[in-house]
Amino acid sequence: MRLFTFLAILSVFLFSCNSPEPANLPVVQDNYFDYNDLSDAAGVRMIPIETPVGEYKVWTKRFGNNPKIKVLLLHGGPAMTHEYMECFELPFLREKFEFYEYDQLGSYYSDQPTDSSLWTTERFVEEVEQVRRAIGADSSNFYIVGNSWGGILGMEYALKYQENMKALIVSNMMASAPEYGRYAQEVLAPQFDQEVLAEIRAIEAANDFGNPRYMELLIPHFYKQHVCRLEEWPDGLNRAMKHANGEVYTLMQGPSEFGIRGRLEKWDVKSRLHEIYIPTLMIGAKYDTMDPKAMEEQSELVQNGQFLYCPNGSHLSMWDDQEVFMSGVAQFIHDVNDNKFVKHQ
Repeated sequence: MRLFTFLAILSVFLFSCNSPEPANLPVVQDNYFDYNDLSDAAGVRMIPIETPVGEYKVWTKRFGNNPKIKVLLLHGGPAMTHEYMECFELPFLREKFEFYEYDQLGSYYSDQPTDSSLWTTERFVEEVEQVRRAIGADSSNFYIVGNSWGGILGMEYALKYQENMKALIVSNMMASAPEYGRYAQEVLAPQFDQEVLAEIRAIEAANDFGNPRYMELLIPHFYKQHVCRLEEWPDGLNRAMKHANGEVYTLMQGPSEFGIRGRLEKWDVKSRLHEIYIPTLMIGAKYDTMDPKAMEEQSELVQNGQFLYCPNGSHLSMWDDQEVFMSGVAQFIHDVNDNKFVKHQ
């Protein structure tokens, strides 16, 4: 009986190997690790970018080779680095996604021009479009994963260029900076020790953001509670913090994550989310600097949205609620690719 069973199973296996592959099965990328089309075996490429004030280059690194799924990772800041997004590497390699780590212009591994006219959302959108063309992505395969400021950039890109996209993933970013600011002041601030909060607000009122005491207070009482809740911050995050371009960050975001004070202070596209028709995943987290209820609402405001909730996560829930985050993102991408996507009900 055992021999018969074995032979039966073997015959089915051999038959399936010689039969045409059913159309509904995913195509296995046998050449997934083929980098023959890149001059750098490590997948690193400096992509030239045209701007109103000249040409510069931005750093990218490609992982994998999958013409059906090309994912561009948009880091936060502005002017942080790809380094804190290195946590996508193993999960996305397992899924055989082709994906790109990318330092936006002004960030550590890319050119860092000093012309302040470059630091606008509109100019960054055009940069992403040039990167898309350079990596050969289009509406059949182009996915954006944007975290924090990268979520702002992803939404803005989709509002102008979604005809070039397959899907959008917005990680931990509300569509309204004023609403984000109110959430920080009205919901998160009251959770502080009130003596600590009073000292923080006194420093802010004096515009004394260079005072080392400011970050001494914010790191344990705000960043460790709402930005990344891991007891020991991962190396990639520490490197990204070390390499951040403070000039660009402060100009656009302001001196801390505790609300927005810079050029983005009045940024708001909430009323335009209904224009986004491509499949869109909004990710919120319990301890985030962003209101998770607002993130869920955003998934309902776009035409074809889903919501992913990270119950143990904060602003960097790809780190402190990694299993929920990565499995949810991977499932969303597979569902879109396999035409199984169902919008949030």
